[in-house]
Amino acid sequence: MVKNALQAQLLKAGLVDKQKAKKLSKQAAHEKRTGDSNEAEMKAKIAQEQQEKQARDQAIEQEKKALLQEKELKAAIVQMINQHKIGQTDGDSVYQFIDQNKIKKVYINQQIYNALVAGSLVVAKDNDSYAFLPKPLADRMNSKMEGFIIVNNSEKNEQITEEEDPYAAYVIPDDLMW
Repeated sequence: MVKNALQAQLLKAGLVDKQKAKKLSKQAAHEKRTGDSNEAEMKAKIAQEQQEKQARDQAIEQEKKALLQEKELKAAIVQMINQHKIGQTDGDSVYQFIDQNKIKKVYINQQIYNALVAGSLVVAKDNDSYAFLPKPLADRMNSKMEGFIIVNNSEKNEQITEEEDPYAAYVIPDDLMW
């Protein structure tokens, strides 16, 4: 006689015989009486799965926090650009620079042009347009997050020194007549 519906189905399917079914039912009854079941293994396995799930959840949470911090930082930098950009830049001088492999041209006044060439001002991306910012502010922004500063001529001015001058070996004649 089979005590379990599953055992009856297995017997009908021919997957187990009567002796095997009897042995399994006796083993189940013995485990029930003595408490020697696989509960300890199952509890350990469940605990391990919970720890793994917790670790995955923490990793996802860390990623979300990092994305949120990056968004906040971008918003703060955009706000700094809007607050500190130089207004009244319209003029007759043309300043050209490269932005994403495209040559861009802006019309600015001569004072802004001279400051850009000297390196005391930089060009920063301001949504769809460009803003002119003081160099110290640009350095602070660049230390926090790169990608907003497009033109920084002070770096170019610092790179070329007298020791690295490519024309240092050429002598300029004193008596050159034009």
